[in-house]
Amino acid sequence: MAMSERSEADRRLDQAARAAWLYYVKNKRQDDIAQELGISRQIVQRLIALALSENLISFQVRHPLSECIALADRLKEKFDLQFCEVSLSEAGNIEDIAAVATVAAHYLDNLLMQRSPVTIAVGNGTAMRETVMRVSQAHRPQHRCVSLMGNLTPTGRAGRHDVVTKLAERIGAQSYPLPMPLVAATVSDREILQAQLGYKTLRRLVDEATLLVMGSGNVGWQAGIHADGFITDPELAEAMDAGAVGEVLGGVIDKVGRFVKASYVDRLTSLMPRNGSNQATLLVSSGQIRVPAIHAALTGRLANMLITDENTAKSVLAVS
Repeated sequence: MAMSERSEADRRLDQAARAAWLYYVKNKRQDDIAQELGISRQIVQRLIALALSENLISFQVRHPLSECIALADRLKEKFDLQFCEVSLSEAGNIEDIAAVATVAAHYLDNLLMQRSPVTIAVGNGTAMRETVMRVSQAHRPQHRCVSLMGNLTPTGRAGRHDVVTKLAERIGAQSYPLPMPLVAATVSDREILQAQLGYKTLRRLVDEATLLVMGSGNVGWQAGIHADGFITDPELAEAMDAGAVGEVLGGVIDKVGRFVKASYVDRLTSLMPRNGSNQATLLVSSGQIRVPAIHAALTGRLANMLITDENTAKSVLAVS
């Protein structure tokens, strides 16, 4: 009987934490919360009061929901991950980059608190930008921030996401950008760029990095690498025809995480993780449109750590 009563109490705290999260973090009206959770407005009020009395919230919900923990455990088991964390999602949300970026920033904050030198290699993209914006400001001149990919289009225009510089500025660290096109004009041009001393230095730093952090993208006419001008219409079409389902660090991958034989991939300048490496590599991604990319990247062992939201996590686990 005591076990049953305790289990009911735990479920009540779970529900209180969810109601408080929707109310304080997502700024939902109590009537909307009641409709979403399928309960009355009066019960919502009591749940929020319970969350306050049990000290579940201060500036954020502190009670870890059991469903998110269970999803993280299932993802760790399915993909043999070193680490996984799943953030809360609103019912029906198809994407929650803000919530995922907040969790990722907290993870980085803990790592960057170290006094001993830390090297973090980061990709570009929306999830990376949102994560870096949430990293706590600090003064860590002993740390190094290294870019995993270039941020220039073939015509020399800078992309929207200069993540490594922003991260280094926020934490007062050393910055190592990759000042070259994401995709070189020719294979010969790529080889010349990669023969430079600066590139070789970054390659060494990436190989020695404490942590690699990257996002993932979809492959389609809304794809970021295409919309931002890094690849052309014919190059995107070629990638889709070759079976690409996702993108990491500018490279397109098939459903089992192999880089497809699209011609532009041979001209990619990104500093990819070494094949078969056990180096800590964190994928930060959210959204139904990115589910195939996340599943493929984890299947192909391109990342061994994951931070995502609960709706995305459920969809990744549902992929056969």
